[in-house]
Amino acid sequence: MPNPTEVLAATGDGLIAIVKRDCPTCELAGPVLATLQQAGQLDVYSQDDPSFPEQVSKVIDDRELAVSYNLDVEIVPTLIRVQSGKETDRTYGWDSAEWSRVAGQPVGEGLPPIRPGCGAANVEPAALRMLKIRHGETGLTARSVTLGGEEDDIEAAFARDWSDGLPVVPPTEARVLAMLEGTSRDSQEILGIVPPNLDPCTVEKAAINAVMAGCKPEYFPVVLAALDATLDPAFNMHGVLATTMYVGPVFVVNGPIAQRIGMNGKHNALGQGNRANLTIGRAVQLIIRNVGGGKPGGIDRAALGNPGKLSYCFAEDEAGSFWRPLSTDFGFNEGDNTVSVFAGYGLQGVVDQKSRDPESLARSISECLKAMNHPKLWPAADAILVVCPEHERTFKAAGWSKADLMQRLMELMTGPADALVQGEGGITEGLPESRRGTSASKFRDGGLLIVRAGGGAGMFSGIITGWSASGDRGSLPVTKAIGN
Repeated sequence: MPNPTEVLAATGDGLIAIVKRDCPTCELAGPVLATLQQAGQLDVYSQDDPSFPEQVSKVIDDRELAVSYNLDVEIVPTLIRVQSGKETDRTYGWDSAEWSRVAGQPVGEGLPPIRPGCGAANVEPAALRMLKIRHGETGLTARSVTLGGEEDDIEAAFARDWSDGLPVVPPTEARVLAMLEGTSRDSQEILGIVPPNLDPCTVEKAAINAVMAGCKPEYFPVVLAALDATLDPAFNMHGVLATTMYVGPVFVVNGPIAQRIGMNGKHNALGQGNRANLTIGRAVQLIIRNVGGGKPGGIDRAALGNPGKLSYCFAEDEAGSFWRPLSTDFGFNEGDNTVSVFAGYGLQGVVDQKSRDPESLARSISECLKAMNHPKLWPAADAILVVCPEHERTFKAAGWSKADLMQRLMELMTGPADALVQGEGGITEGLPESRRGTSASKFRDGGLLIVRAGGGAGMFSGIITGWSASGDRGSLPVTKAIGN
């Protein structure tokens, strides 16, 4: 494959033109190229058709794009002046004055003075990726694994324990490069130290796992922000892994980016069927598994786990809500692109199809929240209350803000501890006897989060219970801005 020095040396003294048939400006320049070739040395390279331009007697086939790539051609037509085997000048597009200057003679009589060029074939994303791979200029440093000729790439991932139990997308160099195009960050930037093995994770390693999870490149900034939040010491991912409880990372995305990448915050928002929701959460889980070594039966000691440990990620339905989004509870502005991570279980339903006033509905919700983990464990874990649109409308009609609902819930879930102590109600579980005669609250201050999501029909909200060692004792929810 020729390098720039070889191409220029072969020309010696003269001109090089790079063209493609699929470019009106290259067609315009065809007669000029014929004139220059007749007048002296001119090498014409065609990116897509070695019979183009027809006016030129000799065209060199560059459909492999090696010459175009090595000469850093971005726009066609490109005209390059070579002297003693070195480039001394170039122009691109069509500008009769510039072409005359580079050619060293007047050209373009009777043609328009200026016409814009076209993007060169070698800078089209798919072509550029393959050229970088072919030239060994990907910038990727991760170890490449060569599979046997008869080895199935899907089964190979299972055999090497790279999978979360579902098939993964083979992370070829081309796919990883495409994923990296979703961010402006350097591929070798270290994003953080991943537990439990405390191995560093680069942007490249994150991209590999995002490919395996099935992400699109436009999801990748959300994956990076979600990983950043997960690796924040306040979230305590090591503890989330090591506990025998049911817990795993739950991600809530806020801001315009959710709609832009097609995330779901409406019907079945916490379920299957949406690629962005499922693959973003899955990518972070695969990073914890494949980079950090957090695998079930190892440091991941969950007694039962929950299906959300594959992926638990959804968007808040801000467009349909009259409440302020979750991100504002963490100091961000409405309209900011953010992702929040919460150490949570599966979903506990809140079914109330009869309450039409906010007080009744708040009481229903509070009773469901009291049962979280165990009715006698106060304070218990943190929780996310996912309020469905029909329930939110009940509060909206009465003018209750999210803060109003939060205040009332905390009031309803604070009371005497006597019925909660061990042995009361014939149940050994509960608070110590020393709490008798005191007051208890189901949640610590700041331990309850409220998010609006779900389909427009159905008076069914939900509770995502948090880890029982949440709050100051274990894991705090963390929100991070989504960058580029």
